[in-house]
Amino acid sequence: MDENKKEITGSPYEFEGRIPLRQAIPLGLQHVMAMFVGNLTPIIVIMGICGIAGGDYTALRISLLQNAMLVAGVVTLIQLYAIGPMGGKVPIIMGTSSGFIGVFTSVANSLGGGVYAYGAIMGATLIGGLFEGILGFCLKPLRRFFPSVVTGCVVMAIGLSLLSVGVGYFGGGSSNADYGSPVNLLLALFVLIVIIVAKHFCKGMASSSCILIGIIAGYILATILGFVLPTTGIDADGAEYTYSWVVQWSSVASASWFAIPSFMPVKMVFNATAIVPIMIMFIVTAVETVGDISGAIEGGMHREPTDSELSGGIICDGLGSSLASLFGVLPNTSFSQNVGLISMTGIVNRFALSIGAIFLVLCGLCPKLAAVVNIMPQSVLGGAAVMMFASIIVSGINLITKDGVDVRTTTIVSIALGVGYGIGSTTAVLSYMPTFVTLIFGGSGIVPTAFVAILLNIIHPAEDKKNKESF
Repeated sequence: MDENKKEITGSPYEFEGRIPLRQAIPLGLQHVMAMFVGNLTPIIVIMGICGIAGGDYTALRISLLQNAMLVAGVVTLIQLYAIGPMGGKVPIIMGTSSGFIGVFTSVANSLGGGVYAYGAIMGATLIGGLFEGILGFCLKPLRRFFPSVVTGCVVMAIGLSLLSVGVGYFGGGSSNADYGSPVNLLLALFVLIVIIVAKHFCKGMASSSCILIGIIAGYILATILGFVLPTTGIDADGAEYTYSWVVQWSSVASASWFAIPSFMPVKMVFNATAIVPIMIMFIVTAVETVGDISGAIEGGMHREPTDSELSGGIICDGLGSSLASLFGVLPNTSFSQNVGLISMTGIVNRFALSIGAIFLVLCGLCPKLAAVVNIMPQSVLGGAAVMMFASIIVSGINLITKDGVDVRTTTIVSIALGVGYGIGSTTAVLSYMPTFVTLIFGGSGIVPTAFVAILLNIIHPAEDKKNKESF
């Protein structure tokens, strides 16, 4: 009896142990709020590039978006609790990866777009995911290439790559006509202030649920503004549009209550043109997953991940992506946005995170529930995102400095971020390189940072602590 009571009254700041539902629900929901938009955006982008748009494809688009939520929830549960070797039992939320957009765009253009190209992407994802799963089994002998200075550089690069995304949300979404408008900035700033107040001037659940409280406050303010301010504007072409900060409650009213997910909504195609570059990208995402898991465990549990946690996490990344392809969904990998949330709040409780995963599954089965989250203005999310994403950088710094900082560490970090991240985040500098180089090393800066850090760590290995030169 006492043991059961102890299990139910676990701490939100401990991975094991079950906390009361009244705590777990808000803590889990704020993870869903942090990743919901990012989970759907890659599919929307790739469907558009493949030409899967318009009235003829409405049913298919809805089906794919519905499946994206369902799969993210299922794969997250596997990552949290593990099925055999699949799953690291780590505080990670899984979702549709945006890291593949570049290579998917290239593949879609090479194959002429259409449902055929999307099917080829699914076929390559199935094979690539299995390939990454095999890499996960082989991780232990490779672990020596990922000391804290290397994983710290990767985690910092992940945080740096997300800063522009967070600021984009903060301004209301860079693709929207009213991006950077005073109302969007005011709304985002309001959410940020609410989060800071809840986090530092409240106690208990209010402090732990600061992100959710800030987002709910943003919903309320945006709804009120919709009654007192104009909700439409005129763009440069003279067309009328609705401001991005407006909460579209009508979308919730029109959404259905229940929908059955579709298995293999798109016929798979196995084409070498798609398989080869996508398999290479799965190697890249394995490196990013090492960084995400390291950032989450350092930020929330204040230690480095074990071999089994990294191995299981990467296996889940790969096999979860293969599972996603069977439902027409792009690769499911660790979500860096949620790593930032963990780093900021310290909440790592598995039961709380599993509530968020179950909510995602319900969103996949109940479109009306999904619509409530989907109508969140991007500026509301941005108020939380800028702080969460910057927290990832702090986790990277903690990893790098945990064993002290000497001349060697300073050199590796300086060159990895200066050359690696600098080149990767400035893709134009690679314009004369072969296409595959740009696809792998261009875009976010994460991969080149990891490559440079690993290379320098091999060339200049660490000395025994007693021989280290103080910096």
